Amino acid sequence: MSALLKLLRPRSVAVVGASADPAKTSGRPVAYLRKHGFQGRIYPVNPKASDIDGLRCYPDVRSLPEAPDVAIVLLSAERTQQAIRDLADIGTGAAIVLASGYSETGEEGARRQRELREAAGNMRILGPNTIGLVNLTDRITLSASGALEIDQLHSGAVGLVSQSGGILGALLSRAAARGIGLSKLISTSNEVDLDLADFVDALADDPATRVIALYVESIRNPATFRAATRKAARAGKPVVAFKIGRSESGAQAAASHTGALAGADGMYDALFEDTGVIRAQAFSDLLDVSAALAHERKLRGRRIAVLTSTGGAGTLVADCLGVAGFELPPPDAATGEALRALQTGGHAALDRNPIDVTLAGLQPELLRGAIRIVLESDSYDALVVIVGSSGVAQPELMAGALKDTLAASDKPVMAYISPHAPRAAEVLSRYGIPAFHAPESVSAAMAAMWQVHARSQRPQRSRQQAAKPVPLTCAESGSLDEARAKALFARFGIPGVREIVVRSDDEAAKAATMLGPRVVLKLLSSEITHKSDVGGVAVNVAPEDVPERLRRMAADVQRHTGRRPDAFLVQEMVSGAAEVIVGLHRDPLGAAILLGMGGVVAELVRDTTLLLLPEDGTALAADQVMAALQRLKTWPLLDGYRGRERADVPALVEAILAFAGMAAALEDQLIEAEINPLFVKPAGQGVCAADGVAVLRGHSN
Repeated sequence: MSALLKLLRPRSVAVVGASADPAKTSGRPVAYLRKHGFQGRIYPVNPKASDIDGLRCYPDVRSLPEAPDVAIVLLSAERTQQAIRDLADIGTGAAIVLASGYSETGEEGARRQRELREAAGNMRILGPNTIGLVNLTDRITLSASGALEIDQLHSGAVGLVSQSGGILGALLSRAAARGIGLSKLISTSNEVDLDLADFVDALADDPATRVIALYVESIRNPATFRAATRKAARAGKPVVAFKIGRSESGAQAAASHTGALAGADGMYDALFEDTGVIRAQAFSDLLDVSAALAHERKLRGRRIAVLTSTGGAGTLVADCLGVAGFELPPPDAATGEALRALQTGGHAALDRNPIDVTLAGLQPELLRGAIRIVLESDSYDALVVIVGSSGVAQPELMAGALKDTLAASDKPVMAYISPHAPRAAEVLSRYGIPAFHAPESVSAAMAAMWQVHARSQRPQRSRQQAAKPVPLTCAESGSLDEARAKALFARFGIPGVREIVVRSDDEAAKAATMLGPRVVLKLLSSEITHKSDVGGVAVNVAPEDVPERLRRMAADVQRHTGRRPDAFLVQEMVSGAAEVIVGLHRDPLGAAILLGMGGVVAELVRDTTLLLLPEDGTALAADQVMAALQRLKTWPLLDGYRGRERADVPALVEAILAFAGMAAALEDQLIEAEINPLFVKPAGQGVCAADGVAVLRGHSN
């Protein structure tokens, strides 16, 4: 049995520093293990006690009758190190370290954490600064969380991994109150050894877990996280993540705009998109979405029926679903006729959606009939039922009706509880019906189901090897000026606009005559990359005006920078083209290509998306690039918006693939790169880079 499996399913547990007082934190683990039915051997360790709760107590680790599968260490940080060393020496499989005072406290704590890892040797460690783990499947509570005071803990199909111990307890108690069953709950906290990826990998193999939920503060090992989440995807187990820290300012711009546009949180979006992780947008969604996916019903279309006996609540849900992009068509003729046959009188509104069945809300047989009719209808792919005021006094009424009809259809069925009726939510969840207290949660759960379905329909992508690294000459290092940057891009197949480097009025006038009838005049400098900020760009200049405009530009740049420029670019004017920004962003999570609306308003509009580069030496695929472009709000501008001529999207995709290939080929030699704007001409006319930034790492001798 592996050490990680021993940690999740131990047969013996030592509690080091156990107290005989169950009211103390150090007294809880033994009490909770016994309270919740642990069937293995428990060894309390405390030199001041002979027994705890009827169990023999041992004076120290080396006195234990066997090497335990797991040890819960409840000592202070100072005393923990020796206990860990002793546990490792006797062959303990894994230790859970609850003590704080490690890397979360600063440099001294970080040193102590390194020493903790060294003391453990080959023994695995969960923590430190953790609240532990709970295996509800096998009734094993290796934790001191006060949430375990709950008498009834319900096992289920959602496995939860949290980098916060307090959040683990919060979700455990919320799930218990809602009747949502969990399989495993693990608090990884400081992750001196075992981290998120280790437990995602383990839960991918766990037969009791169908959905993996993650509370993420930071991902320390992106490569192992990518591998683990992809393993979960292959196992058919959705991963839902709530990432805290979305308000971080992110990376600052350097030579390019890309760093400022990407930001730290955008890289998490890219990572989750790349690995198929569903990102929970609200904390409540982490539990709600995971619970809905655990029922394993497949949403195969976007047409949703809302069945209600209370108009206002039905409208709330319908509105949220509509905002999320779902359709709410009225009942077709056959469905409407079947519904009318159920209910006499003129009160029901059966020709629209939400479908208001009025008094059926208090008549179980009518409810069952209406639910069955809607589920059998070819007009709908899923059903949301509104639980009205009857859910307070009669929580079993709607729950029973829904339960009785579930077997007749495999379509997703959810409930929105309009009044405050916690008992109704608990009963519905126990019956296998996701139940929500907020209309937004209904749409979030449906959206997650649709995301899972859409990804399952994608064809298997063939992986191609990325380009080999390209050796650079020694002269190509540091920040390149625009002309040299675009020459570098051209080496990888990205064409630039026609342009000529000039150093005098006469050269500029001749170049403008060759490139006219109108030209762009630019400062050329390897030191000043944001040229517009210092008056270094002039557009739509007539050839005869170029000499005077160049002199004025030189004076403006000198006034802003204190230095007179000696080189300029004269470029052809390109009109009728869409402007796109393509940039390379590097981050602890990996390297990514940034795509978005380009030009001088790029940072103002901030319509961007990130596409994570493969970490395994393979290349991006064209369909990945197309999907990224279509995520942009401004995608319609490339696709013929309101009669506009369609842009040459195939050429744009090829240019982006070439840019990504350049990043892969140059590897860490390429520190920064950006094309802004990349002109995308009308269909069939190609693309050209109008401006460029590249920063290269110098060669060491």
